[in-house]
Amino acid sequence: MSTMLLTGATSGLGRHVAFELVRAGHTVLAHGRDEDRTRALVEELRAEGDAEGFVADLASLTQVRELAAHVGDAHPELDVLINNAGLGAGPPGSGRELSADGHELRLAVNYLAPVALTGALLPVLRANAPARIVNVGSAGQEPLDFTDPELTRRYSGLSAYCRSKFALAAHTFTLAEELDGSGVAVNVLHPATHMDTAMVREAGFTPRHTVADGAPGLIALATRDLGTGRYFDGTRAARADEAAYDPEVRGRLAAVTGQLLRA
Repeated sequence: MSTMLLTGATSGLGRHVAFELVRAGHTVLAHGRDEDRTRALVEELRAEGDAEGFVADLASLTQVRELAAHVGDAHPELDVLINNAGLGAGPPGSGRELSADGHELRLAVNYLAPVALTGALLPVLRANAPARIVNVGSAGQEPLDFTDPELTRRYSGLSAYCRSKFALAAHTFTLAEELDGSGVAVNVLHPATHMDTAMVREAGFTPRHTVADGAPGLIALATRDLGTGRYFDGTRAARADEAAYDPEVRGRLAAVTGQLLRA
């Protein structure tokens, strides 16, 4: 059985998956932003199996790095990281928001946070190979404008969301190449379209699937050897936006990402 850090575990897909993994015998390190909700979730999970809670606001890179340090110290046996937490497009017509570090909020939470968390936990994951990293992406992908990566012009919440998920997919493919031969697999998936979650309803979409529909693909990548550097639509191998595979695009993304994480 594995020890798994699952971000965004207190609601939606993350909550459903947390119970599935605990019931299967895995130790779930459940991350949440709200201390009370995280504590309540862990109490429920412990009725089913082994779980521990960790609280951090992923809109703060300082808290992301502190989360990694706390998890690594408490659970040096960690062998699965599931980057599930994320922000949706927001209410239609809503304005541009900033993270604690001054970054565009959706890029910060959906992309910079998982990149920083993964980077900080890589030594632990490498030490426990075979290990897995699962990035929860989306079929909604839109290549970044590298002249305006934080969407300061003509802001749209939907574009911000889609750009953050494009970046996460492209980063996944780059990281998979960097980790080749290490025993650490990294993949990205679109769990299901318009699941019945708060972020989908907030954005004005009519839910088409349940979170239970989105769980099998995520659980499969977290628990089975399905290769590395791949994009999945649910349980089916698929293709991300073609630009996410372009070495030049990925190189520019890596350079911009490094600048943003140092800012």
